[in-house]
Amino acid sequence: MLVAVYAVFALAAGARATVQIATRFGEAPVAYALSAFAAAVYVLATVALALGGRTSRRVALVALSIELAGVLVVGTLSLADPAAFPDATVWSAYGRGYGFIPLVLPVVGLYWLRRTARNEG
Repeated sequence: MLVAVYAVFALAAGARATVQIATRFGEAPVAYALSAFAAAVYVLATVALALGGRTSRRVALVALSIELAGVLVVGTLSLADPAAFPDATVWSAYGRGYGFIPLVLPVVGLYWLRRTARNEG
């Protein structure tokens, strides 16, 4: 289930970023570049979680940690200085535009990695 949700977010964020960059990049380049970065992180997390294995788990841990940091930093900055983000990113306002799933998803993913690591050891 977790991999499926990540795959949907990778597709949604990637499609959104592609359209934004192709049609309106000059309006909000930072926001649109952040959306593209978020999409890349979601793709990396999806693949790493789907593959499993020691190296993939480490890659997933890094990807999910970057995602959580991104959501927290971009979410805070987008609320503290809305003018700096003239258009929303996936991570703006802690993922409010996506029902806060971008905030919850890395926490769930990190928990899952931790829980399954205990079961393997």
